[in-house]
Amino acid sequence: MLEGLIACPSISSVKPSLDQSNLKVIGLLANWLEGLGFHCEILPLPNNSDKANLIATLGTGPGGLVLAGHTDTVPYDEGRWKHDPFKLTEQDHRFYGLGTSDMKSFLALAIEAARGYATKDFKQPLIILATADEESSMDGARELVRLGKPRARYAIIGEPTSLKPVRAHKGMMMEGIRLIGRSGHSSDPALGNNAIEGMHKVIGTLLAWQNELQMQHQDPLFHVPYPTINLGHIHGGDNPNRICGACELYIDLRPLPGMDIPSLQEELAVRLNNTIRQTGLSLEINHLMQGVNPMQTALDSQIVTTAERLTRHDAEAAAYSTEGPFLNELGMETIILGPGQIAQAHQPDEYLLLETIKPTVKLLRHFIQELCLQ
Repeated sequence: MLEGLIACPSISSVKPSLDQSNLKVIGLLANWLEGLGFHCEILPLPNNSDKANLIATLGTGPGGLVLAGHTDTVPYDEGRWKHDPFKLTEQDHRFYGLGTSDMKSFLALAIEAARGYATKDFKQPLIILATADEESSMDGARELVRLGKPRARYAIIGEPTSLKPVRAHKGMMMEGIRLIGRSGHSSDPALGNNAIEGMHKVIGTLLAWQNELQMQHQDPLFHVPYPTINLGHIHGGDNPNRICGACELYIDLRPLPGMDIPSLQEELAVRLNNTIRQTGLSLEINHLMQGVNPMQTALDSQIVTTAERLTRHDAEAAAYSTEGPFLNELGMETIILGPGQIAQAHQPDEYLLLETIKPTVKLLRHFIQELCLQ
């Protein structure tokens, strides 16, 4: 199964020239799962017929457990890989290949963990969920929320956590800020209105706002225990002897659980409009992506206490984002827990340690036993 999944390119990217279908991966998974008695639903995304989610169910009941993973990978750095990214290669007690850690391997291991059970064994259903476009738009998870499915009580998303449970992570919002001024000859500032000078004021406002947010919101569960604003891209003007007529800045804001993305977007607009009010500049703010909310599952929830007992690790928090908030929105208690290391994600020569494979299958079988069979 690992060989088959790695051999099927399924890159998702905001850059259309790099974006690929995930239907071959979905087809492989559905074929394997149907062979184990699962009922499979393939759900194409309404805005892209080349992308689909898969919901595979074994057993019936109002509760149950979802084992979830995304079928897509990020693009890879051609020329920086020593191994073929689309061939599962075993070397140095590792499996190399694009998606081995993040996170096609989890889907194969979840299927292996489900092997040997029959529908009659289940008091609550086991659902294996495979989604599209997690690495670019989260459109697969958004479509599941729109459809209101799957329904279960618990969910485990198998992102790479070194088999340590993660019950909370930060959200993500990315905004494009554009100032429009008036170009003119640099010999006389009165001939124009410099957008770069205006953006200097905007950056000051953003950094001051970041300081306020970090004073108001802190959570010691996180390694970086406060929200952050990253100034990730800036461009303005075209020549040193012309007054800059337009300047653009891209920012990334990572909110903590309890912070609301629409409210943050509204506050951003108010603060920046106040900053440029008397400058004569025009302001445009564009959402570079639909925001992903922070995730937090209660410390005393059954999925967290079960995961802590089975792994012998306290539940942690992560700085990255996952599909967890969408599954929580569907009514599930959700944790992030999978083999692989987050340091391997999005890296050349991505790999999965062979020594994690059997423990992962064993751990998932314990979850199935406790949450579906007993």
